[in-house]
Amino acid sequence: MSGHSKWATIKRQKGKTDAARANVFTKIGRELAVAVRSGGPDPNNNPRLRDVISKARAANMPNDNIMRSIKKASGEDSNVVYDAITYEGYGSGGVAVIVETLTDNKNRTAASVRHIFDKCGGSLGTTNCVSYMFESKGVVTVEKAVGDDDEEIMMLALDMGADDFDSSETEYYISASPSALDAVRDGLEKAGKKIISSEVSQVPSATVDVDSETETKIRRMLDMFDDDDDVQNVYHNANLADDDDEE
Repeated sequence: MSGHSKWATIKRQKGKTDAARANVFTKIGRELAVAVRSGGPDPNNNPRLRDVISKARAANMPNDNIMRSIKKASGEDSNVVYDAITYEGYGSGGVAVIVETLTDNKNRTAASVRHIFDKCGGSLGTTNCVSYMFESKGVVTVEKAVGDDDEEIMMLALDMGADDFDSSETEYYISASPSALDAVRDGLEKAGKKIISSEVSQVPSATVDVDSETETKIRRMLDMFDDDDDVQNVYHNANLADDDDEE
């Protein structure tokens, strides 16, 4: 086990300021709507919705907001449909980038994503131009409680079907194949562990070192994607200095 998490650094995290938190709530609201439409409004019968609710609570989204989003998405008058569209491209220095979006206007989102790539020294690519450099992994983030034994948690996770384990001072990061994600999450929940998030992430098969100028451009690009309401997740294969300090 390492003192920091390789899983925690593969995806840009949000919520650094009040303005950023409002932006996060908008993004999570869309995820809630998609989850409700795909599996219904009852989290007990909809694992995807249950995961998004956990994510919302971890981001300190008020429960009233969560319930309002679920109610709105399940109402007959809800006519906004979000499409999940994934874009691939290259950041400055040839860094591979995957951008996952939920949008109600494909033309707007495509133009915005292309603009951000261009503005930051990169380029929007074609489908599958970089996805082969990444592997889909189910990643469960668990709150580390006082008294937790790292080895016991690791063995519990492995028994549930996990294939890798890492930790930080406050969290455990447990990975599994996407097909085993539900079993791992449910097993940890039944064991009384608090799930912070559970989702399928894109993990780079290898990372690349970048110089300071390239890193500045990559960070600017990530910040611009963070500020775009349509963008849900961004994955890249660059080694960025002090990533853990930013989580």
